[in-house]
Amino acid sequence: MPRRRIGFWYRFAAVLCKPPLVVLIKRDWRGMEHIPAEGGFITAVNHNSHVDPFAYAHYQYNTGRVPRFLAKSGLFKKGFVGAAMRGTGQIPVYRETTDALSAFRAAIDAVERGECVAFYPEGTITRDPDQWPMTGKTGAARVALTTKCPVIPVAQWGANELLPPYAKKPNLRPRKTHHVLAGPPVDLSRFYDKEMTPDLLKEATEVIMAAITRQLEEIRGKKAPETPYDPRRERIEQRRRTHEQKQVREKAEQEEGQGT
Repeated sequence: MPRRRIGFWYRFAAVLCKPPLVVLIKRDWRGMEHIPAEGGFITAVNHNSHVDPFAYAHYQYNTGRVPRFLAKSGLFKKGFVGAAMRGTGQIPVYRETTDALSAFRAAIDAVERGECVAFYPEGTITRDPDQWPMTGKTGAARVALTTKCPVIPVAQWGANELLPPYAKKPNLRPRKTHHVLAGPPVDLSRFYDKEMTPDLLKEATEVIMAAITRQLEEIRGKKAPETPYDPRRERIEQRRRTHEQKQVREKAEQEEGQGT
């Protein structure tokens, strides 16, 4: 399957975005040899800053295989933004559908056409206190197992130092370095041709996230926690703590009332 031409809209976006990126951040980009020269594939990327989609897109653009990001389908209907999203070949995700596979149909079609589809498996900027990758959502695994395409794990670090997670103002000085390290394809062959149950998709996603984390460990020169941060588990734990604190307060109030 031949690669798709970059096209006018992507080149136009590059003209707008690349100059400020070159000024604001230095580059330490490695692993481009793992980006397939031909055919459809997925990149699975960690997410730790509102800036990193632009910084990562710059890296990917320079490989000649531009990424097609997933975005809410509603964005494709709005004026100039919608025209730019359609023109650059971004991928609409139809979250209103009740069929999980149909929600990613456009991503599957793009891979089968020979595109690169970029996934942020965490679904949002990491909430891990030390900015390691969190547990992932299963969309990337679902598309990968449906198409049997290569999945390239990509770790990045540095955009989060320019604009920390959920910060409103950038930290411009000293000039930051954007580190990117792409790894060899994740081996998901043991999951092929099996029923895509929730457990199987969860296990395949864990394999993908572990590969991204290993790449980030190499960049940072330190080990990640053995257990990834799980936002769902943290919400449950927070509710438990809140409930316990409420019980303690109520008990104290009862004892105080009985004492009077």
